Amino acid sequence: MGEITGVAVLVFSDVHADAEALSRVVALREKPGFTRIFGRVDTVVNLGDLLGRGYAPVETLSLVEHLAEEVTFVSLLGNHDHACIHGIPVSGSDARSEAAHRRLVGSPLLAALSHLPVEAVLDATLFVHGGPLRVGDGLTERPFWQRLSRVPGPDYAGYRYTPQMAFAELERRGLSHLCCGHQHAPLCCQKRDGRVVSVPLNLEPLPGLPLIGTCTDLSVPSITRLGACTGQNPEFAVTDFRRFWYLRLW
Repeated sequence: MGEITGVAVLVFSDVHADAEALSRVVALREKPGFTRIFGRVDTVVNLGDLLGRGYAPVETLSLVEHLAEEVTFVSLLGNHDHACIHGIPVSGSDARSEAAHRRLVGSPLLAALSHLPVEAVLDATLFVHGGPLRVGDGLTERPFWQRLSRVPGPDYAGYRYTPQMAFAELERRGLSHLCCGHQHAPLCCQKRDGRVVSVPLNLEPLPGLPLIGTCTDLSVPSITRLGACTGQNPEFAVTDFRRFWYLRLW
């Protein structure tokens, strides 16, 4: 079953101002069935994009502020967070969402986001919102705009990098794993015997919990990408750096 013993790290990305979805995910930490499988969560990692598109930005940032008082909390800057801080128009937010985000103008909750880093390293894992590269100073070249792709190069939607480029960067830094979000689609690929292979993600029900999930072994260099923690079926992950659980509320 891939049960995690001891303590674990809960990871989420792309909440997009959906405070309800995030609250449902973090509440799982208190459920006995959850701790039986995953152990005690002592660290939470936000991969970015707390803001944008959704309708509860104030509530989302308040929830995160309280969460940081309960656990070790690592929070990264996403492209929508950056856009909101600097008043940069980004597609995907309707009039209602834009009105809700205007409530953050002048708020210390928003000011706190401006100091967030674009990456973090825990154990041998590099956590980012989009990608790991340093390719230029252009907005869509920055790490929180980068996106995993089969074809590399600049793009208006974000600089595209390949798994091979990511593994080379990890090796250069002496790291083993990359964990990212941004693209709202879960993915896993690993480097085995010098080859990059795609790992199927077949999520199955977890007994006694409103979750489906699948466990990936991290004994080889891996890229793990999360889906979005939003909507009726928010996605997230739990890891102890030996295993990586892809999870979805169901």
